[in-house]
Amino acid sequence: MYAIERKREILRLLSQHSTLRVNFLAEHLDASRETIRRDLTELQNEGLVKRIHGGVTANHASLSTESQTLDIINESSLYPHIQDSDVKRKLCQKAASYIKPGDMIYVDNSSTTIFLAECIPDGIDVTLISNSIAFLTEAVKYQKPNITYVCLGGILTVNSLSTHGPMTVKDIEEYYPNKAFISCSGVSSIRSVTDSAIDDATVKKHMIDRSFEVFLLADHTKFSQNGQVFLVPIDRLNYVITDTLTQDIDYTFLIDANVRIETSE
Repeated sequence: MYAIERKREILRLLSQHSTLRVNFLAEHLDASRETIRRDLTELQNEGLVKRIHGGVTANHASLSTESQTLDIINESSLYPHIQDSDVKRKLCQKAASYIKPGDMIYVDNSSTTIFLAECIPDGIDVTLISNSIAFLTEAVKYQKPNITYVCLGGILTVNSLSTHGPMTVKDIEEYYPNKAFISCSGVSSIRSVTDSAIDDATVKKHMIDRSFEVFLLADHTKFSQNGQVFLVPIDRLNYVITDTLTQDIDYTFLIDANVRIETSE
């Protein structure tokens, strides 16, 4: 989930409740307490909330209506606040090294893959397919004529800045991508690959089914987390691109499934 999405939800909840606790927000938003504290600090610096011990309360002088706060936290604040953006950019750089001229590539709706278009060399003509309005908005900033963008239609979910639904699935049926670049909420030998958003996971599943190769971009922290929605079995992955290999993680389940593990370091 993007920082802007978490902030919007925090402000929405504050319009209904006088105070919110960090532990509740961490569970509700499927984020770490450290991430929530960072979000609350940024909201406080913007004058929208007041931090209290263990939680937050609304700054009613600024937080008069939900619509006003959504105007304050606008699209331009989306990208600078992506958590661990340097790590995610390096994952995208590694992923881009596998892209070949003529590839048709599905890019999922996630903060991890947001930098992929930036990392594709200018001399490689490719087509990128996505249901992520956030990704496509970021991608067009680079004005790369070698990239053709296909936006999957459907119902727009404002909080996730993505499309989903029957129209999206119908659009998907028109394509057979060479590669799919996806992220996830967690990956493990027990639960395979999991995600947290049902609508986005459904789109990902359909695109994965139609893709020749599947690349999972997951930093090392994803190996200690689990999402609530099953996404894909381990043996459907061709590559896992992660930031670093640590002794705390047993990667045998990937090796046994003939998944190739690459690092961005």
